[in-house]
Amino acid sequence: MKETQQNPAETLSGPRARLLELSQARGVSLAALSELLGRNASYLQQFIRKGSPRKLEEQDRATLARFLGVGEEELREPQENSYVKAPRRRESGEWVEVPRLDLGASAGPGRVAGGEAAFDTFRFSRRWLEEQGLARAELSAIRVEGDSMEPLLNDGDEILVDRSPRPFRDGIHVVRLGETLMVKRVASAGPGRVALLSQNFAYPPVEVAAEEVAIIGRVVWKGGRV
Repeated sequence: MKETQQNPAETLSGPRARLLELSQARGVSLAALSELLGRNASYLQQFIRKGSPRKLEEQDRATLARFLGVGEEELREPQENSYVKAPRRRESGEWVEVPRLDLGASAGPGRVAGGEAAFDTFRFSRRWLEEQGLARAELSAIRVEGDSMEPLLNDGDEILVDRSPRPFRDGIHVVRLGETLMVKRVASAGPGRVALLSQNFAYPPVEVAAEEVAIIGRVVWKGGRV
């Protein structure tokens, strides 16, 4: 009796199955796609076969979607409800309204992210955003919680986070580690590794595998009480 060979994609579901299907259809290996993202060669193989990371971060998803010629939603989990899906800013005349989200990014040991609904907006002049190089930025505002980023960021400060897809570079970012949302200085720590650094030296650095961290966006502005 002839044995029927099963398509590997048939045993998968959601974005993992779709990514494998697209890579096979385009004739490009998962290792090559991983290198396109600046990751180690086994990154997407582990994502598809082992479920690690649990989901693709926004920047990686956008890069893959552009390269494979599909909509980004095809590589997103159906139930995904993460900070990266924040409401878009609204523009009217000379002003831009940036959504202020009902959640905080911990500058301490980390916290589990809560809701993400926009409960308010900050209004910025279009001219000011252009002067800051943020005219095309995908901005959201959230609050800082904790003291690990003092004196740069203080507990209660409001920060603007630019979620625009871009190649990674060292800097202050809002990141998701597991289910925890935090704001840290993110720096390369060697191949496939990143360091999460605090400004307050009372908090030691945390080094993790790059695939364990989802970089939500870069912190580009802060505001707070004097």
